[in-house]
Amino acid sequence: MNPHMYTFLFVMVLIFSFADAYGNGANDVANSFATSVSSGTLTLTQAVCIAIVTEFCGAYFLGSGTANTISGGIIDVTQFSNQPELLMLGMTMSVLGSATWVIFATSQGWPVSSTHSITGAIIGMSIAAYGGGSVKWGYDGVAKIVTSWFVSPLIAGVVASIIFLVTKYAVLQHQNSFKRGLLAIPVYVFIAFWVNITFIISKGLPGTKAVNWSFKKIVGISCAISAGIGLLAFIFYSNWLRRKIQNREDMKIWMIFVSPFIGTQPIIPETTEDDIKATKEASDLEAQAVENKPLTRIDKIKKIIFNGVNQEVRNLNNPRLADIHARAKKYDNDTELLFEFIQVLTACAASFAHGSNDVANSVGPLSTVYRIWQTGKVPGKSVSVAAWNLAFCAAGIDVGLATYGYHIMRALGNNVTYTTPSRGFAAELGTSLTIVTASKIGLPVSTSHCITGAMVGVGLCNGDWRAINWKMFGITFLSWVITLPFAGLASGLLFAFVAYSPMKV
Repeated sequence: MNPHMYTFLFVMVLIFSFADAYGNGANDVANSFATSVSSGTLTLTQAVCIAIVTEFCGAYFLGSGTANTISGGIIDVTQFSNQPELLMLGMTMSVLGSATWVIFATSQGWPVSSTHSITGAIIGMSIAAYGGGSVKWGYDGVAKIVTSWFVSPLIAGVVASIIFLVTKYAVLQHQNSFKRGLLAIPVYVFIAFWVNITFIISKGLPGTKAVNWSFKKIVGISCAISAGIGLLAFIFYSNWLRRKIQNREDMKIWMIFVSPFIGTQPIIPETTEDDIKATKEASDLEAQAVENKPLTRIDKIKKIIFNGVNQEVRNLNNPRLADIHARAKKYDNDTELLFEFIQVLTACAASFAHGSNDVANSVGPLSTVYRIWQTGKVPGKSVSVAAWNLAFCAAGIDVGLATYGYHIMRALGNNVTYTTPSRGFAAELGTSLTIVTASKIGLPVSTSHCITGAMVGVGLCNGDWRAINWKMFGITFLSWVITLPFAGLASGLLFAFVAYSPMKV
């Protein structure tokens, strides 16, 4: 075949892959930062700004492994060897079917899995092309992925529960919880950096080969680097936290690395209930004045651009959730503030992990079509993923989060269980440990499953099963179940409509 006869398919897959990445960002990235925003650690604007960087880096530096699984690990692409253009069409229709479903689900506030969606779409397309025999149903294909859907939330829930229970009994429940928390923070900093540095080194940069070291050596090197970072956190960061939170000193962020060497800073007076009430009243009056003020053309443009980050998503005043939130035990406020800062780091790790794993959902079909368009041949089992493919889809993820991610953050938020900084950080760290490991072995697990399982696991640590919003969990689980057949049906119908349409001779 002359692949450039089908340049229009390459252009279409570019558009549809970006749309799929957009839906991925709007739906799945909310999972990475929902706990941080719902606990009040980050504002929605701050979460979006951080995620734009971490999602892009995770996708660009670690995204190629799972892209290979998505593109060639689900169906037997050798059946398309005599008609590579048919595989181009199939992958184009698959990513269109996936994007349509994920964006629609996001508009309804349903936290679905983009991994489920693209997997179902590719299966549906392959069945429409060559029947059920063209799909790799065994453990080297679909069964392996399906297994991960059930195993990943369980593993993430167990890991997050262990992290929170250790924190609960070693730190939160003690009378000197703040002092213990200062000692624990550097340990968590060490763990978060250790995991991510290990996989960055072992995976290698896009377009290059991973370093030829044993995994044991890689773990040792990353451990040494992370230990150094943890030591710095103990010397500088913990001291900065003690002075800022316990001593109420006006410590700026840039003072972290000079905190042991500078004198006492001005003391910030404690905020009273009257101060909070007065601030709220002033804020309400200012908001009312802004609302009544006629909008200029520039104001209208700014409102449209920043609509995605100017949303309320925490659900703290929802009366239907009051009983669920009341069942969660509350801990010392100053100690919880310690975990606000560490939760930012774990949120970054979770977002980095999401980018590394879920960018494959859009990149896999794109890389397959791109290679066929270049060579005119069906690629082998391992598709070489171009760096620009990763960057292109990573940008789509960022745009989706910034403009439409608030829908799912609002749907999750505090809806599953009451979230505090200590609980949120445990859920996020457990999720990142699960997902980055899956990314390393090329297993496309679902971020939705992992973070939901982690939140449920942490919620059960309250010792009261009614501290979980089981209705919300049921809706979420149902959305997982229906995603694969719906996306598969959409993709299969689209492919059949195009491939089997009459041709004018």
